[in-house]
Amino acid sequence: MSQSDKMWDATTYDNKLSFVSELGKNIFELLEVQKGEKVLDLGCGTGDLAAIIQDRGAFVHGIDMSESMIQQARQKYPSHTFSVADAQTFSTPEQYDAVFSNAALHWMKQPEQTIASIWMTLRSGGRFVAEFGGKGNIHAVYQAVVHFFERHGMDAVERNPWYFPTIGEYSGLLEGQGFRVTYARHFDRPTPLAGGEQAIIHWLNVFAAPFFTDCTAQEKSQAFEEIASALEASLYREGQWIVDYSRVQFIAYKP
Repeated sequence: MSQSDKMWDATTYDNKLSFVSELGKNIFELLEVQKGEKVLDLGCGTGDLAAIIQDRGAFVHGIDMSESMIQQARQKYPSHTFSVADAQTFSTPEQYDAVFSNAALHWMKQPEQTIASIWMTLRSGGRFVAEFGGKGNIHAVYQAVVHFFERHGMDAVERNPWYFPTIGEYSGLLEGQGFRVTYARHFDRPTPLAGGEQAIIHWLNVFAAPFFTDCTAQEKSQAFEEIASALEASLYREGQWIVDYSRVQFIAYKP
């Protein structure tokens, strides 16, 4: 099992956190996929959005670092193309009309390499369309995790798997590579979690797992309960957890 798989639970992702793919449907209007186009779905997860893009007549190749995610995507959509790959170093002789990414770029802490990789993947005139966590994303959750580690004499910052840039920072990196940014938006989107009182535990078990790769299952469970308790006053409202998401969307063209 790869280090990436230790951080991801594909079954929980599909069964408890399907909102990730559901909300990703909102950026299809930005992609404006055309029949016959070749699209790379970068950070495709378990393949739901790649399948929708292909249903609209495009040829889609989905990539993700997690072997378990890709395995599940192949099981769900056996006629589609999925590969295990790191978008930060991905290379292919294939030229794509578009690169699409939902809720993945904030896991890529080498943004210059990621953008350079995407640049090489796109044909001239191709577009890069994405949504991901921006500055301030899940601020309350991150602070609760940081305070948990501080209480236990450890440093959360060095374990942090997330990269949440400002819109200016990421647009600058895109333009530095040569992209022409034609649309960029940074907005808050408080996101309700399904699953009742345990919803935040499911969320932490998938998305905060990289902080706890050296912990036992029991230690993780205890940590998540403590973090959830600290978050209850700010994020649990009328029987539902609402996470403080803040997102960046953009469209960038390769001239």
